[in-house]
Amino acid sequence: MLPRTQSQQIIGEAPIFLEMLEHVSRAAPLSKPVLVVGERGTGKELIASRLHFLSERWEQSVVKVNCAALTESILESELFGHEAGAFTGAAKTHIGHFERADGGTLILDELATISLRMQEKILRTIEYGEVQRVGGNETLRVDVRIVGSTNADLQRLAVEGRFRDDLLDRLAFDVITVPPLRERVEDIMPLAHAFAMNMASELKWSYFPGFSSRISSALLRNRWPGNVRELKNTIERSVYRSADQDQAITRLALDPFDSPFKVDAVKPELATNIAKPRAPLLPTDLEQRLIDTEVSLLNAALEKARFNQRMAADLLGLSYHQFRGKLRKFNIRSKP
Repeated sequence: MLPRTQSQQIIGEAPIFLEMLEHVSRAAPLSKPVLVVGERGTGKELIASRLHFLSERWEQSVVKVNCAALTESILESELFGHEAGAFTGAAKTHIGHFERADGGTLILDELATISLRMQEKILRTIEYGEVQRVGGNETLRVDVRIVGSTNADLQRLAVEGRFRDDLLDRLAFDVITVPPLRERVEDIMPLAHAFAMNMASELKWSYFPGFSSRISSALLRNRWPGNVRELKNTIERSVYRSADQDQAITRLALDPFDSPFKVDAVKPELATNIAKPRAPLLPTDLEQRLIDTEVSLLNAALEKARFNQRMAADLLGLSYHQFRGKLRKFNIRSKP
């Protein structure tokens, strides 16, 4: 059977990704708060966990909280704990996440969703290292490193008064930005193969037959707005829908909603607001326009592939020799 890789494994060899991991390695040994920011699906939680496991706190607790999933009152009770009888239903004392993470790391995911009142309480805990359970009078000392993660623009929220400036200052001792997948072209195929291997193992296949060249090219050309999470879902869906486990994957299931019977979600009254393609400016020199477009695409592919010609050819759905021929035809420099 295929070996099952660890679901938490971090895969990446793109220079911009390796640079980010080096940033993580430098920040990890400190006990200062760190913000991990990036688009949805980029793997912020994995990076936040890496900060903990590369630190001297790695043997202590790491507690993760999805702040967006809890109401303000429940989040307060979960973070700070509560005493028995503090409110209706509080039958016994509850130890909060700050206490549970004492000596370790507390990861606050979806940080931007926390209310201003709760932000103030968290700020005081960061400043003084003290917590007080809901309904209690005793002040408890805690030693907790906070790592926050978000896909929101906290600086803009602070300007708008929806996030406290002083808390942002405290949390942003350092900020680690996880790059989007479209800037990590070198990582798309290694990630795709890893996800496919895992799915093939789950399906009890004896081996994974790989991707067709057309599918590999399509994977590289896609911009992946949902980033690694979207890629993972697409690959796993494509593998399990494959009719023949002995044949390379030839169909890419990008959209799970795709169907000839799909209900049109756009209301008729809103259809007029959808942008329509602009009509080309005429008259024009068609041959020159086509040449300009081809040269522009060749240069864009080279730049995105960081001048790796084989990868640039894949981005355009061309063979390596076809791509090389076009570079010679238009006298395009193949190196920066």
